[in-house]
Amino acid sequence: MLLHSAAVLMRDGMAVWRHTETATLRVRRLSDSFIDSYLDREWPAVSGCVGVFRIEALGVQLFETIEGSHFTVLGMPLLALLGALRAQGELAA
Repeated sequence: MLLHSAAVLMRDGMAVWRHTETATLRVRRLSDSFIDSYLDREWPAVSGCVGVFRIEALGVQLFETIEGSHFTVLGMPLLALLGALRAQGELAA
């Protein structure tokens, strides 16, 4: 599974910085009983989540491997964004 995340900084209606990142998640082989147990414990909290999981909760157990930034999986390329904000002078360097 590929998860894509992006951020854009705007100034005066113009994009001054853009960044995208991709994380690769490999789902492990899951038994029906594990899936049932997972959904019993996590529903309805995951019902509105992309992929029906929250990586910061029990959803991490769905995966065999995760490659890429944790923040990308959460939905925001945060480290790159913070670097851009520092470069723009919006955060202390």
